[in-house]
Amino acid sequence: MKRVGVIGGGQLAWMMGDAAKKLGVKLVVQTPSKSDPAVAIAQDTVFAAIDDAKATEILAQKSDVITFENEFVDIDALSLLANQGVCFRPKLSALAPLLDKYHQRCYLRDLGLPVPQFLAVDEVENLESKLEHLDFPVVLKSRRHGYDGQGTFIIPDLASLQQKLSQTVNQSQFLIEEFVPFERELAVIAARSVNGEIVIYPVVETQQEKQVCRRVIAPADITPNQVEQSSAIAHTLLNSLEAVGVFGIELFLTTDGKVLVNEIAPRTHNSGHFSIDACETSQFEQHLRALCSLPLGNPALHCAMAIMVNLLGYENSENDYQNQCQQLAAIPQATVHWYGKIESRPGRKLGHVTVLLDEYNPDIANHLAHTLESIWYPS
Repeated sequence: MKRVGVIGGGQLAWMMGDAAKKLGVKLVVQTPSKSDPAVAIAQDTVFAAIDDAKATEILAQKSDVITFENEFVDIDALSLLANQGVCFRPKLSALAPLLDKYHQRCYLRDLGLPVPQFLAVDEVENLESKLEHLDFPVVLKSRRHGYDGQGTFIIPDLASLQQKLSQTVNQSQFLIEEFVPFERELAVIAARSVNGEIVIYPVVETQQEKQVCRRVIAPADITPNQVEQSSAIAHTLLNSLEAVGVFGIELFLTTDGKVLVNEIAPRTHNSGHFSIDACETSQFEQHLRALCSLPLGNPALHCAMAIMVNLLGYENSENDYQNQCQQLAAIPQATVHWYGKIESRPGRKLGHVTVLLDEYNPDIANHLAHTLESIWYPS
């Protein structure tokens, strides 16, 4: 039995559980809290912070290969383990250019991939002159540890930018990039095997509110050329990184029909959760297949269309929301995935619901997504 160590014990690791059973894989998880979702499905757990390299050394002793549910790790410390023969997939050299968002932008630009204009705040001596080629509003982003909209700010004018930076102890922790007036946001899940085989899932539309993903429509209502642009980006990126495993690639579709890269997640991703119910091979099974040197599975949809709605916390409470979950599950071809988290707080991902559709109709899909949200969120 292959033993896969997972750094991180949240819902992404938890959703590997069914796939691990199917493939005969043993999951060992490194996570700080006994209440984290993946503790319930792991065969063994190392209770420690995810950036605790000493704990990862223990994880390595219990595992044949180690992967990441969460990329907020100490690469330098893990490199010592890699030099001792610990197998990380994706390898650390594939993570390294992606963890700092400025370095990620530079890496993508140097690959020739389309990205928004950007600059590092620590490059800025005369802020106003450096920003001459960017129009306001601009986007100010934390270079590290930002996710689900955290650490991302839309700045309307120069005075607001100067004020925001003046309130910051370490201004070099930010980058500035152009605000892209996109038509919609897209994402694509791609997987690469040890021998370089790549499979790509249908491109999806992601809909955000307050910079947090609320819903995913699969497949996206875009042109074949835009699908091809997205696929080409995924191939170039994964081959350049020599990646092994699943990567989530967030994209902007501009008003003139171009596809730009927004951000890269070197792991399974929220935009791919629909694949559990809607695809021949889920992103979680695909990830384990890649890690364990198994042939990659078919990423195709087995339905005409699918929608996935995140069930986000909207209050501070301890509640399992059984009433809402039962109402959601009663909708035809709906499946509720509840992550088993004890505490609800605003914006926290507590679960998701996926509904499969027998016909391709984006209008019906969007209407159904809002129906699901009307059940979940109090009016």
